[in-house]
Amino acid sequence: MPLIDMPDFAPAILEEFSRRNTTRVDTPVIQPAEPFLDMAGEDLRRRIFLTENERGESLCLRPEFTIPVCLRHIETATGTPKRYAYLGEVFRQRREGSNEFYQAGLEDLGDTDAATADARIVADALACLHTVLPGHAFAVTIGDQAVFEAVVAALGLPTGWQRRLVRAFGQTDVLEAIIARLAKPQPVAGLSPEVERMLEAGDDDGLAGHLRDEMERTGYLTNASRAPQEIVRRLKEKRLLAGASLDSAKLDALKEFLSINVSLRYAPGVLSDFARSAALPLEVAIAGFDARVAALRDAGASLADITWRAAFGRPLDYYTGLVFEVTARGEHDVLVGGGR
Repeated sequence: MPLIDMPDFAPAILEEFSRRNTTRVDTPVIQPAEPFLDMAGEDLRRRIFLTENERGESLCLRPEFTIPVCLRHIETATGTPKRYAYLGEVFRQRREGSNEFYQAGLEDLGDTDAATADARIVADALACLHTVLPGHAFAVTIGDQAVFEAVVAALGLPTGWQRRLVRAFGQTDVLEAIIARLAKPQPVAGLSPEVERMLEAGDDDGLAGHLRDEMERTGYLTNASRAPQEIVRRLKEKRLLAGASLDSAKLDALKEFLSINVSLRYAPGVLSDFARSAALPLEVAIAGFDARVAALRDAGASLADITWRAAFGRPLDYYTGLVFEVTARGEHDVLVGGGR
């Protein structure tokens, strides 16, 4: 549930956290860089402060708390469900403002009732904001990567294109470029006729042998980072993806889904109507979505103050379900952001 960079409010925030069955934790400021580079996504990767230790291992100043808190949970073999709270400094390169600021948050791990846990974290975010900013009205925007993944899978795209679309979720420009590309196949260029012939014939062994001969002839084999068999596999995948496209009906369905932007009061009906009109089997995703809406209502959240934008995501690769941001009503600055 990051991010509130107002240390004057720390006592009030920590008091709110203590009421919510949480364990306060801290993590070292110097962290191994690899988990962030692997899990956090490009937006965070390019803003990390990196260094090395005397053994040449990559380290970084702590850019956020979620990954180190979860690693700590794993290392201590603590059972679930478990709720952690934290408040401390994080370090990111930023165009404006300080590169060193405070982040407060909750990590809610292992609750098997995902809908209730999702609703609880949004309700907790709003309760904390009402405590530190009394008298303000807040607006919540939510997205759901799991629903987007279900739509993409139902459209029947090759797995490689599904992965690309999912990685681009929440990045409007990237997503639009991929959708434009899916409207028109683009064959792989630059392959020799012999390689094209073997790919067409499915002669993987012959193609691997041909590539090995060429690599030995050019002296490349001794320095190659990939074996001929791996190159063949990647060529086949690239060729499959290059030839893939969506027919106009499915492309229109994807665009229609991404255009959805409605009050959460109406979102369950809108999602069901979309699945029906597009003839997509989204029953499991819809059931999870509807359960979260019901849980939010039961938690006392005002559905009128929550907007579901189907294209809304957050630029961190570890999100797989709910994502949300909270702003003061009528403002654009994000006060709280998080997700599953």
